[in-house]
Parts: sequence; C-alpha cells; structure tokens
Amino acid sequence: MSDRPPTERPRPDVSTQATSLVIVNTGEGKGKTTAAMGILLRAVSRGWKACVIQFIKSGKWRAGEEDVGRKLGIEWLSLGEGFTWDSEDLDRDRAAAREAWRAARERIDSGTYDVVLLDEVTYPMSWGWIPTAEVVGAIRERPGHVNVIATGRDAPTELLDVADTVTEMTKVRHAFDRGIAARRGIDF
Repeated sequence: MSDRPPTERPRPDVSTQATSLVIVNTGEGKGKTTAAMGILLRAVSRGWKACVIQFIKSGKWRAGEEDVGRKLGIEWLSLGEGFTWDSEDLDRDRAAAREAWRAARERIDSGTYDVVLLDEVTYPMSWGWIPTAEVVGAIRERPGHVNVIATGRDAPTELLDVADTVTEMTKVRHAFDRGIAARRGIDF
C-alpha cells in the first residue's frame, strides 16, 4: 500500500453497461450474506423486484434481515433445515436443498425478479446435493435482466467462472472461534 493517494484513474475511462450481473461472495470470513443484503437494499431502493432463497437457514430462525426484507417487499424463502451438524436426518436436508433449488430455478427462469439471492447455495453444490452444472447452466441461461447473487464458502470453480464479480471474504479473526456465540442484530 502506498502512502500517497492515486493520481491516475484505476479503471478504463470507457466502460460498457451490462444488462445483469452474477455476483459470488465466498470465503471463510464473515460478511457474505451481509454484503448480499446490502445489494438487495440498493436494488429495492431502485424499485427492483427481489427474491431470496436460503438453502441452509431454516424458516424457524426468523433472522432480522428477513423481517425487514419482507417489509420491503422482498419474496423470502428460507427452505433449509438448519446446520447439518444439528441434523437428525441428512436425507431430509438433502431433499430440502433440492426443493430450494427447484424454487430458485423457477424464480430465476420466470424473469419476474430483477435480482435473486441464492444464499448459502455453495454448500449443497459442494456436497453434491444439487448439481453444480445445473446451477451454472441456469445462471448462464437466465433472462437477460436477472441479476444473481450466490453466497457461501468453497464456491465451486464453475460458479466462480460464470460470475462477473467474485469477492472472497478472508477471516482474520472471528468471535465464534473464541467461544463467543452468534449475536442477534450482528450475526442474524
């Protein structure tokens, strides 16, 4: 890092406009879903129609962002079964992930939404619960105006390859590693 401010423009003077983008937030650090929520706020403030499909989070959790998202008119589907380490039936979790993908694909293909958030979609992709090739194909073939945001650790290479923007959150330190529980209003 330099101790001087930049004096040359860091980007080309001319840029092209895309009709839609694919954004992937991945990595071990905190903030993947949080960053996606920021994009949703921007989208809704512009009058865009938005949808969230949560692949791991359960409808029982009622996270703070869900409450405000619904108030803002975001369609919200929490279709997961929760953390796999708490699961009593991984087959049920797998089936829930497949149902979440079916719902997500339907919403992407419909063209009804300007932005679709696939929250924590990378996990069922990595575990082989939903086919990576099918997810990537649906993203590639989406209606031209539909923006897609995908979140979760260990994003498959094929998903990274289809993305316009990839951000990897790097964990420097996390309170959870020191035994501090997730906090309402900060973590959910």
